[in-house]
Amino acid sequence: MQAQLMEKKDFLAFTLDNPAGISTGFKFELAQHTQVEVLDTGAIVFSPIDQTTTGQHSKSIVLSCAVHGNETAPIEICNALITALLNQTIKTAHRLLFLIGNPPAIHNKTRFIEENMNRLFSGAHSKGQGLINDERIRAKKLEKYVADFFNNDSANSQRIHYDLHTAIRSSKHEKFAIYPYRSGRSYNGEQMMFLAACGVDTILFHHEPTTTFSYYSSEQFNADAFTVELGKVMPFGENDMLRFEQTQIMLTMLITQPSVTVEPYDPKQLNLYKVSRSINKNADDFNFAFANDVPNFSQFRQGEILATEAGKAITVNSPVEAIVFPNANVPVGQRTVLCLVPAPNEDVQ
Repeated sequence: MQAQLMEKKDFLAFTLDNPAGISTGFKFELAQHTQVEVLDTGAIVFSPIDQTTTGQHSKSIVLSCAVHGNETAPIEICNALITALLNQTIKTAHRLLFLIGNPPAIHNKTRFIEENMNRLFSGAHSKGQGLINDERIRAKKLEKYVADFFNNDSANSQRIHYDLHTAIRSSKHEKFAIYPYRSGRSYNGEQMMFLAACGVDTILFHHEPTTTFSYYSSEQFNADAFTVELGKVMPFGENDMLRFEQTQIMLTMLITQPSVTVEPYDPKQLNLYKVSRSINKNADDFNFAFANDVPNFSQFRQGEILATEAGKAITVNSPVEAIVFPNANVPVGQRTVLCLVPAPNEDVQ
């Protein structure tokens, strides 16, 4: 298996050649400076050997992609970083876990096969009917890889998890990040300014616990975790990778440098929103009152109709609400849209 990987040094190709998994993981070293461990298909760890020996790690970084299989730009970004590490054109300064979430969905060129994986974390994979499909089984495995990774770092190690995505529809703010709900914890201004340097100039503060991958890492391991939306879904070969150049540069710096200096926190450099409410689908006839191509972060004024359901109108509650992730084609009981209001006064340290 190692020979298969190192022949092309293309971890995405290795993953897609083994979409159902590999029988056993394997380890090897790169020029006596980096230990590489392949945990499974789509799961690979890079560790500086000097830090492995001393047990002291300044950062433990998780970069995940393809939790939705058709979101290809983040897959290409992560695979380029992995290839550079395997080719030794860059060398990691930190423990680093890459996760390619849903290989079968990548093959299928779809968001998922049976169930939206980004609704299956924090134990949701085993609730209800339990582990009834491959996405639920994979979500449980991904949780374990993250848990093992973070539980093996040193006590003072900074934990970071960027779960990289692209959105179904276009956005008025092309690149944005969802900051998971942090009960009793301040938001990290330095992290937000790092994302701004990546070209991600919009932050959406979530208002409640969720079953997303980033919330799992944030809540369970106190990681600085974000769901990072890098643009619009495009097929492989159709991404304009120049649009992600800032992101690629900053992630490379994060990986290779002991520390990265960013501008002091300045809310004026960011578009800040918070979730005012989440609208769930309660009937099969749920229908939005706006067009299917309305971009994320479009704004609506108080009293305007957002959707209709069971003969009733769902209207805007606040003076102005923006919408993000509208999707009426979800099962009854699931979220159809998040409504947002400006967030100028959050607790940021």
